Amino acid sequence: MSNTLSPPEIAGSNSFPFSRPTSPGGHRRQVGFVGLGTIGYAMAKNLAKNGPDNIQGLPPVRVWNRTTSKADKLVDHVGKDRASVAQSLEEIVQDCDIIIVNLANDDVVRKIYHQFSEALEKSPPQKTKIFVETSTIYPSLAGELDKILSSLPHTHLITCPVLGSAIVADQSQLVLIMSGDYTSKKEVANLLVPSVGRKVVDLGGDLEKALTYKLMANSMILGSMEVLAEAMTFAEKSGIGSERVLDLVKDYFPAPSLIAYAEKMNGEKFDGASGFAIDGGIKDATHIRRLTSKYNCPMPALDAAHQHLLTARAIHVRQKNEGKPAVDVLDWSAIVAGTRAAAGLSGFDREQDASTLVEIMEGSTSQ
Repeated sequence: MSNTLSPPEIAGSNSFPFSRPTSPGGHRRQVGFVGLGTIGYAMAKNLAKNGPDNIQGLPPVRVWNRTTSKADKLVDHVGKDRASVAQSLEEIVQDCDIIIVNLANDDVVRKIYHQFSEALEKSPPQKTKIFVETSTIYPSLAGELDKILSSLPHTHLITCPVLGSAIVADQSQLVLIMSGDYTSKKEVANLLVPSVGRKVVDLGGDLEKALTYKLMANSMILGSMEVLAEAMTFAEKSGIGSERVLDLVKDYFPAPSLIAYAEKMNGEKFDGASGFAIDGGIKDATHIRRLTSKYNCPMPALDAAHQHLLTARAIHVRQKNEGKPAVDVLDWSAIVAGTRAAAGLSGFDREQDASTLVEIMEGSTSQ
């Protein structure tokens, strides 16, 4: 059974089994942040901006990103007294006591941890280092990462994927899912809440549990998006119009995330640069389907969502090859292009569908 962990300032003290440190000295440890994608940037920014206000003596956060301009942008935003740019991964792993990682996919995560290991083999740590893996990765990869680090002295790994959209992350309202060493979780929880997130869900010592939980949560989001995309396509073909589905969501299913996706689909706002890229959605769907096979737990809505995501991406790739993409990076809300294509409509061009829909309506009326 999981525990929901929130500091006394956020919720009742009985809901937070981790005690506050008796002295602020224990929290003057250097924090490093690796990976400044949409969610990672918001997390690192909020930790740098809010951390010193919540934890006395917290040093400026060290940040590293493959694209240095993002790290420079973050430092410019929060100020040099709150963050600094590390020149290399080696600098991050050698100088920092808590290293938070947020990266796009499993292969990149694996590569980064091998680089961590190589750097620490050259200069073994003399005091405890905590690695906080917040990326959405396949659960068994946690075991690989733990094995990479286990040969090094004084190292601990916890998994801490996060739940929440880019807007939620920007507002420090993420839910943090944690598994791993208890003492490490306690320290990281006190570091990140409320500076980065609003609560922690503790799933015990098994590193795979937090990652499995995150993918289960994403399955609910993807399943909801699939049903929403199908309803919008059905509404278009029946002559009702997708805007009526948006109204229906607002009236009867007013979840903020569902409304946001309905607005994106209805308005064809598929720019993934400020959202969640479709590549990430396909990666997550692939991981979820792999887990459903492992546990003999069919999730047919996810199978359909995976197919429609692939269809949407294929159409977008064709557009890019033809030199006429509407956006450079496709958001995963473009899943609706897959349901539209399956229904005989154009994936992204409603004007092209206008005459087709008139013919369909005239045909249905004459029958």
